Amino acid sequence: VLLGFLILLVSLAGFVGAFCNKETPLAFYLCCMAILIGLLLILLVFAFIVTRPDGSYGVPGRGYQEYRLDGYSSWLTNHVVDSKSWNKIRDSLADTDVCPKLTQQFITADQFFATHLSPLQSGCCKPPTICGYTFVNPTLWTNPVNPAGDPDCNLWSNDQTQLCYNCNSCKAGLLGNQRREWRKANIILIVAVVVLIWVYIIACSAFKNAQTEDLFNRYKQGWT
Repeated sequence: VLLGFLILLVSLAGFVGAFCNKETPLAFYLCCMAILIGLLLILLVFAFIVTRPDGSYGVPGRGYQEYRLDGYSSWLTNHVVDSKSWNKIRDSLADTDVCPKLTQQFITADQFFATHLSPLQSGCCKPPTICGYTFVNPTLWTNPVNPAGDPDCNLWSNDQTQLCYNCNSCKAGLLGNQRREWRKANIILIVAVVVLIWVYIIACSAFKNAQTEDLFNRYKQGWT
């Protein structure tokens, strides 16, 4: 948002310079825009680096994937699901219909196991598959066969306000969701950078024209 606001202000300076064919506003615009394009490129590279690790993994016999917290970048983990942030995020998740709506969509275990769940649904609404819980409905599971298979196995609760919201798999699911959103934002950033570079090239041409006209006016005044 801050970069967008700065680009708007700088673009207004460039518009004034181009409209009035003034060299100084155009020079200011070109200098500032070069810096902003550089900042956008840094942001783009940074976003690709922190979202490159993927904590998802396939589960045999399941249509959905599950998620590991240690599969994501340490920066993303520390800044999104640290202890201070997670309490608020967990309470917000419990107030949404992300998990309750699954009980309305799926009745049998076969239907549920074959579906494609979102990262949040997979990580927060059910226990990890390795725990060996028995399916009753999408948010109700009983009799774990392998409760020691994952630390999250003992954190699972059939309390509909708890479920697996305290699990690392839920935190990993949130990161998986964030990773998808950042990847979409990266595409927008790429388009924005390409457009800004194209506009910057046009502005360079306008700056040269302004310089030429200024030089012509000086010669004309001297000739007069």
